[in-house]
Amino acid sequence: MCNMPLHYRILSTPDVGFCGSVVWSHTPTSGHVQAGFGRPVMAAYRRDNIIRLSVMHDLLKEQFEQDGYVLGLELLNNTQVARYRRAYERIEKEVSLRNPKGRITNMHLEDAEIWELATHPRVLEWVGSIVGADIVLVSSGFFVKPPESTGQFVAWHQDTTYWGLEPPFAITAWIALDDADVENGCMRVIPGSHKLGLLPHCESKQQGNVLGQNQEIDLAQFDASTAVDFVLKAGSASLHHGELIHGSNPNCSRRRRCGMTVRFSIPAVRPVKTGEYPFRDRPVLVCGEDRYGHFEYVPKPDFA
Repeated sequence: MCNMPLHYRILSTPDVGFCGSVVWSHTPTSGHVQAGFGRPVMAAYRRDNIIRLSVMHDLLKEQFEQDGYVLGLELLNNTQVARYRRAYERIEKEVSLRNPKGRITNMHLEDAEIWELATHPRVLEWVGSIVGADIVLVSSGFFVKPPESTGQFVAWHQDTTYWGLEPPFAITAWIALDDADVENGCMRVIPGSHKLGLLPHCESKQQGNVLGQNQEIDLAQFDASTAVDFVLKAGSASLHHGELIHGSNPNCSRRRRCGMTVRFSIPAVRPVKTGEYPFRDRPVLVCGEDRYGHFEYVPKPDFA
């Protein structure tokens, strides 16, 4: 039986992050080290803070590798949540005018506030504690369930089935802009299922599956009784592995459920541009360097 998810409190640390694994100077300095996109990534820390952060990141990495996810990472305060909600609602209106049925994806390349949230230093810090110094931002999107959308659900699936990555490694940061709970259809995951590898996906037989390919994983292939609900307060975040089995139930509440996802990978992974699900995203190298040359990057936005 897997452990219950650990919860992490990081709001007490300075609002700076680092791009890379947990490697801290033995002698804290007053200088700043620059990240790949020009942000300061380490300020002066007292030695006890350095030890505390190192232990915390080691625990985060350990749980991610064991369970395939980390839940309850505190990211934004109430003022920041309200600001990013307004940004989403502004963008939602703009997109609806152009295409009423359009999905809101990859706005980090077009909007300064969304770029700021997608590359939040703390998010990069968490991802870096798992993958190391070199981080590729693959894509972003908003996942919104309107109030009382009782006929819509997301079937059990694995993200990297569809993302055209080889090996199929990615990490998704799910940032809650509204509270996400059982009543309004929070995400549900199968702990440890990222270790199963990619499983066959078949056509969904249930009506209302909003997964883009209308597919699902047959329940005979895993134990759905072990599912964990990703209950998140607005302003908190989670990380999950691209091969983790997950889905969500309908929103039966009178409240919206809005979250932003940011998908990350590493330069060692190859984008696959052929086959049933080719790679079609516009990656940005946000931390470190690329020593492999597999990705064709788009430049960072002018406002970055």
